[in-house]
Amino acid sequence: MAKAINALAALLLALALLFAGLYRAAGYGTLLSLAITCGTTGYHFAVRLLVGALFDRVPLTGSLSQKWFRPRPWEERLYGRLRVKTWKGRLPTYAPESFSPRLHTWQEIGQAMCRSELVHETNCVLSFCPVFAAMWFGDLPVFLITSALAAAYDLLFVIVQRYNRPRIQRLAERQTMKEKEAIPYEPK
Repeated sequence: MAKAINALAALLLALALLFAGLYRAAGYGTLLSLAITCGTTGYHFAVRLLVGALFDRVPLTGSLSQKWFRPRPWEERLYGRLRVKTWKGRLPTYAPESFSPRLHTWQEIGQAMCRSELVHETNCVLSFCPVFAAMWFGDLPVFLITSALAAAYDLLFVIVQRYNRPRIQRLAERQTMKEKEAIPYEPK
């Protein structure tokens, strides 16, 4: 999946440049529309890849217990109303190995979830950067709609991370307790 997303981002940005060049040479409005469409879509893919790569370099230790990641009292009710349990498994995962209990401890999986939440929250904000392109190209509603849809898509991933976190946190705590119990006591 990662290779396909990287290739798609590069292809879309290359097509945007191609269509923009053809528009400058020929002046057909359709070419400008194609350049804007490919450029905006390419931006959304590229910025997500870049934000993910940047956050991968940031160490997140003890993040499960940080205030930002703690569940709020109203969240459980909201997730029930949104029926998160019924659709969460249908969302794609960029790096499924990051969430594998065969490869990682529950604490590591929880930290990967926190990192993923931060990535998607940042993407929600950055989704609105293309709106500024409306100053040059016009069609503000088109840029607003595409930006809002991109932000909503990232918000789905934030919701899933926050929905799953309490369960993963309980598993991490249980795993830590078992590890502490397994350490033999040696009197000094």
